[in-house]
Amino acid sequence: MEPYASRIKDANERRAKAGRYAPGVAAYSDSDMFKKPPTPGMPVAKRWDNHFSAECKARRPCVLKQAAQFLKTPGILSLGGGLPSATSFPFSSLTVTVPPRPSFNLPSSSTEAPDISFSIGKDDIALDKGDYDLSVALNYGQVTGAAQLIRLLTELTEILYAPPYADWWCMQTTGSTGAWETAARMFCDKERRDTVLMEEYTYPTSQETMEALGIGIVGVKMDGEGLVPAELRNILQGWDEEKRGRRKPHVLYTVPTGQNPTGASLSEGRRREIYAICEEHDVFIVEDDPYYLLQMGEYNKSSSENGHSTEKRVESYMASLPGTFLSMDSSGRVLRLDSFSKILSPGSRMGWATGSAQVIERFQRHCESSQGPSGFSQAALYTLLEKAWGGHEGFLEWVAALGGEYKVRRDVLLKACEDFLPDVATWDPPKAGMFLWIKLDHTRHPRGSAGVLALEEEIFKSCISKKVLVSRGSWFRAGEHGPSVQTQNGASRADPVANGGGNESNGANGVNGKSHLGSEDEPSELFFRTTFAAASVEGMREAMRRFGDAIRESFEI
Repeated sequence: MEPYASRIKDANERRAKAGRYAPGVAAYSDSDMFKKPPTPGMPVAKRWDNHFSAECKARRPCVLKQAAQFLKTPGILSLGGGLPSATSFPFSSLTVTVPPRPSFNLPSSSTEAPDISFSIGKDDIALDKGDYDLSVALNYGQVTGAAQLIRLLTELTEILYAPPYADWWCMQTTGSTGAWETAARMFCDKERRDTVLMEEYTYPTSQETMEALGIGIVGVKMDGEGLVPAELRNILQGWDEEKRGRRKPHVLYTVPTGQNPTGASLSEGRRREIYAICEEHDVFIVEDDPYYLLQMGEYNKSSSENGHSTEKRVESYMASLPGTFLSMDSSGRVLRLDSFSKILSPGSRMGWATGSAQVIERFQRHCESSQGPSGFSQAALYTLLEKAWGGHEGFLEWVAALGGEYKVRRDVLLKACEDFLPDVATWDPPKAGMFLWIKLDHTRHPRGSAGVLALEEEIFKSCISKKVLVSRGSWFRAGEHGPSVQTQNGASRADPVANGGGNESNGANGVNGKSHLGSEDEPSELFFRTTFAAASVEGMREAMRRFGDAIRESFEI
């Protein structure tokens, strides 16, 4: 794989050679328009027809979207599409005020440069003031998103991942959560009794989506590095459809970097082993990786990144990026989900998906009912990345600097753990993401026979009484014992933390009607999830002190 700097240079040179690119309203685009030509002998993706659900196969292209291709015909007068005239839009311009590169005015920056403002107007394309404007962004568009941003994301995908097969495409999404539901509907069918493989602890909403669709979940054992390949192989080799009542899984959903909730990151070697197992058993991989670009490196109390030049910081950051499933995918069996939620803002509701042209075409058909990302978000993102930060170099400077900030915050929380937690608590320092997964040795608890769930509830309630909120490990358990946290009126909650904790009930929402949190499905280990993403340095230390007090009180230390 060629160096990152060479890939950035190549993308910039292709842009310069192509000249100005300013397509209009609802312009068609795909990644083939912007990619580097494939090298001779590069493989093409497998066909995945036998993996698609009945719903996926039945979806037809939107005829009105396809008709938009004729808008680019010179001299055409359109009475066909239902596109409002931009003259009636009550928005003349959008101004984005942002911190300048390369310091970005992040806390560890040595300089405090004034913020800078950039605007995108309604008629920038017609007035030759820019290649994208509000007349395009705020009108109906293709579900893939604006062509100008497809170019940006296609180039960024080449720079970061360099997929090793010829016919891959990108498209925009409204974030990873919605993209995962789309992927699940594409590949899984309730009528076929489909089951998805997941890490044994994972994001609750990813599980709840499967439950609502009637799709089974099997949690694969993890260790400090993430999903254990041998456990994945054992499940697939030993699958008994008659005993389980479900057919053998053909989809693996994984969060391989800075995993939520465990913070674990798969090494490149382990990813290759998992990929090989999926090839052997013809399992399709959905690689949901929203924390991939939040890289912090190894935990070292004495290390400091401050003082490094921007060039050195970016070089070091890029070298720290692990290989991805997409970057080793030679058969098109990976659908990769990236997100701007953790690196720019969750409220942008923007991300992108990368997969084979066949898979992305089917993904588009599923998304056409939602019309794709907001035009305001696309306009703001384009203005930020292309105008304010100058394209890929500025974006990479940003994520490198952001990773440095998260490293500082992570190290503060880890030092607080060392200072305030008793020795019944252990943890693996995360290299990426925003979570720290803490294990408590319940076998040393004086009332250990009460069971993990009872001890977890006791410590959680004690934490709340001491005014510190941590997440219970059982909220994240995947499979038939996955999380079913309910409000007092019985309504389910996607994220118990976002709703401030609260009471739980043992609702029977499991795949086979089993109570998720009942004694018949007692966890074997006791975990709590903490995060270093938002609290102040002082707040993190005080919160960990209170958490330590709750543990000592329960363990009678």
